[in-house]
Amino acid sequence: MTVAPFAVPFWSPDEIEHALRGTIAHLNARRVLAYPTETVYGFGGAVDRESVANLIALKGRPPNKPFLLIVASSEMITRLGLHLTTSASQLAARFWPGPLTMVLPGGENRVPDQLRGPEGGVAVRWSPHRGLSRLVQAYGEPITSTSANRPGVSPATNAQEIIDQWGDAVARGSLHVLDGGQLSPSQPSTVIDCTGKRPRVIRPGAISAAQLRECVPDVVGDN
Repeated sequence: MTVAPFAVPFWSPDEIEHALRGTIAHLNARRVLAYPTETVYGFGGAVDRESVANLIALKGRPPNKPFLLIVASSEMITRLGLHLTTSASQLAARFWPGPLTMVLPGGENRVPDQLRGPEGGVAVRWSPHRGLSRLVQAYGEPITSTSANRPGVSPATNAQEIIDQWGDAVARGSLHVLDGGQLSPSQPSTVIDCTGKRPRVIRPGAISAAQLRECVPDVVGDN
């Protein structure tokens, strides 16, 4: 695989392991990371106010549009004070790791307000991408996630697209790019709100409502 200039190889198991130390140091410095996921490339960082502010500034995203969290264990959810409701626990057992994002209640005074959506919850996903999952496990904490693109531009599916658009940030060292190769076109994750009495699909995606209802029959939305 040809690696984009100024990017860190993040494809093979050896490359992933070799990238961990520098990547974790970058996260600890409150800087922004670009990384491959099971769908598109994402931007993210640590879950603290400074890191989230740096992510908002780089992305150029309105501060009232929340980011989601990538986790690699249920303990990470618990430490943030988020609650896996009964329905959410059933869905997690069936579909995580996988392309299912669940909006969970809780997290007051532990999760920055910029990560909280209009329904009052915090969106969380356990990614099946082997490199990203390994990184989050090694870091030991969740990281934020949003698609790597400027407003009005399609999300990046390779590292070179990110470098072409954010070359100055890469050169300054404020953006660290992990190159996991060219990603195949895929559906986004399904997003389901688990903060109410009944789980509600708020964005259709890779997992259909029919599949969700096989696990939790009272899921509403997406017909």
